[in-house]
Amino acid sequence: MSLLVEVFVREPDGTIRILDVPDDVYRSGGFESWRKTVWGSQFVRSLGARLLPVLAEGDLYAEAGEVPELLREVALLRTHLDALAVGTEHPRTVEEHREGIADRLRIIEESAHKALEIGGGVLIW
Repeated sequence: MSLLVEVFVREPDGTIRILDVPDDVYRSGGFESWRKTVWGSQFVRSLGARLLPVLAEGDLYAEAGEVPELLREVALLRTHLDALAVGTEHPRTVEEHREGIADRLRIIEESAHKALEIGGGVLIW
């Protein structure tokens, strides 16, 4: 299984509406196991990340007001990408793991920028 990264808007009644994306758009936020082994890892927490570690316990709904913080966390992890790849659990080579994390950070970042444009949020589930 794979985590999905979605952009959503909050309707007036409080429900969320997930925006449609073309079928060929890759929206993976990582493997399901990354909830704990990467995004919720002690390494990510030690950097001060607050939103992404939520994935260790459930889905992440970054509301519109939290999207800038999500972008800051993505930038923070990107600056520590080599250490993140070494410091988190993975069955691949460190370089493959690093590339996988970098790809997922890009996907999260692109979704967050789209959410900022429309005043929406980002769901990772």
